[in-house]
Amino acid sequence: MLYIVKHAWALLLGIFLLLLGNGVHGTLLGIRGAAEGFSTTALSIIMSAYFIGFLGGSRLTPHLIRRVGHVRVFAALASFISAALILFAALPDQISWFVLRIIVGFCYSGVYVVSESWLNDSASNETRGQALSAYMIVQMMGIVVAQGLLSMVDTSGYTLFVIISVAVSLSFAPILLSVSPAPVFQTTKPMTLKDLYLASPLGVVGSFLLGGVFGAMFGMAAVYGSAVGMGTGEIALFAASIYLGGMLLQYPIGWLSDRMDRRHLIVIAATVGAVACFAVLPFVDNPNARLVAGFMVGGVSTPLYSLYLAYTNDFLEPDDMAAASGGLIFVNGIGAITGPLIVGWLMSAYSPSGFFVYLGVMLGAMSAYALYRMSQRAAPNVEDTTAYTPVSPIVSPVAVEVAQEIAIEAAQDEETGPSPST
Repeated sequence: MLYIVKHAWALLLGIFLLLLGNGVHGTLLGIRGAAEGFSTTALSIIMSAYFIGFLGGSRLTPHLIRRVGHVRVFAALASFISAALILFAALPDQISWFVLRIIVGFCYSGVYVVSESWLNDSASNETRGQALSAYMIVQMMGIVVAQGLLSMVDTSGYTLFVIISVAVSLSFAPILLSVSPAPVFQTTKPMTLKDLYLASPLGVVGSFLLGGVFGAMFGMAAVYGSAVGMGTGEIALFAASIYLGGMLLQYPIGWLSDRMDRRHLIVIAATVGAVACFAVLPFVDNPNARLVAGFMVGGVSTPLYSLYLAYTNDFLEPDDMAAASGGLIFVNGIGAITGPLIVGWLMSAYSPSGFFVYLGVMLGAMSAYALYRMSQRAAPNVEDTTAYTPVSPIVSPVAVEVAQEIAIEAAQDEETGPSPST
């Protein structure tokens, strides 16, 4: 890890600044939108727009890179982000925010593709896993620090929008001035959704449900906080608890993943998250109870992303693993688009507690479906399963393919192929 930090610190610094901007922007809009008088339904549509853009960017950016190259794509998309972040404050109306959120989601997806390509190119086969881990840690640090910044700066004016716009603009320098020549860009042709579902129904359905959870957590946490009367500092702390949980529990759950039937672990993790959501409902006015629930839901949800990826790999040949990642990203992205919309409807039609009710129902559905799949076919032997590689749900297809490559190399090193689907 120290080798990666030493040789790629400038690139990691640029990524940190990018995530700082994204972390503030996501939470800040929930706070400012409520202050501007936007309804919960309107905010849910605005928050969903980010995931529409992100999914579109992950599919179109590779074509842009092939046409004009990494450097131009990165500079152009990062410039759009910087400009859009300022325009949120200048154009406080629902339609403008919806359009800007799509643009920001599209552009962030694109800059992640470029950054991850450079980071992967700077690592050797021996250090690729360390590079991915460093990247994830820097991502989470940027988002968590962003929540601290929210609690220190007044959210009512232009100041925060200017700060995050400047942070994104400054991210250009360390990335563009320090990277090696742009790598040759390649992406794997994705497996069809039908073939992917036949190989691993649990991986596909679980990834879709988990996308709904991510979209709701990352898009609507601040909207929920505003709806229940939290102050800015409380909202920032609540959002930070979700990200901290994901960062701290990723590795313990990953360790267990390589030592037991992954479906059992999916059932346990999803059930713990569901219980945390429903258990907090009688205590939603207690700030500490909300923080614990946020930590637990974030803590189990983020590792589930990597867990579904690893479980799907258990039923694929090594040559198919990279291709499978595209399909899982797509279904996860569709779920993320729907999450904020459903939560917004529940919060408007019933009460703000619909936020936790939705998360609990989705996590409970994951657990129930995993139990059902356990009755349909036997699990592969633990010794024959592929390696678990931590991946964040906010990365681009490049990072997921890197994780797949690490799993493929581990499988080939052990000279054992995953069990074929039955």
